[in-house]
Amino acid sequence: MRVSFTVNGAEETVDDVWEGESLLYMLRERMGLPGSKNACEQGECGSCTVYLDGVPACSCLVAAGQVEGREVVTVEGLGSTGADAKLDPVQEAFVEAGAVQCGFCTPGLIVQSHDLIARNPDPTDAEIREALAGNLCRCTGYEKILDAVRLAASRKAAAAAQ
Repeated sequence: MRVSFTVNGAEETVDDVWEGESLLYMLRERMGLPGSKNACEQGECGSCTVYLDGVPACSCLVAAGQVEGREVVTVEGLGSTGADAKLDPVQEAFVEAGAVQCGFCTPGLIVQSHDLIARNPDPTDAEIREALAGNLCRCTGYEKILDAVRLAASRKAAAAAQ
């Protein structure tokens, strides 16, 4: 089957997609977008989280054919590209706070944190924990991740105040 959709702002068409193929597989293996990670393939860890029509979704649970005509944004699509490429402020905060260790869970945590801050620019620690509850990390102990989300939220608030 052929699947046409928007990914990270660009119209894309992928041919020879089989019916049981996941969006995660299509992004990583067919499109060369390795940011979303394949950890559990059951929607339990959050490592493969992407935006699907503006809503976070585990790409391992979405059949590739379901994205026909829809919009997908991966962790690669959060920052700007080209000669003046920049990380998204949430990505920057994760680096600065030391929230990136092995990096396997990081893409999903960044997408989920990005969504949280877009919906709630000043989240409490409880709200951060709730928003990230579906994302598993085995390296950081989560404290640096919380620091990163707090940092990104404070920077967004400061930028909005200017």
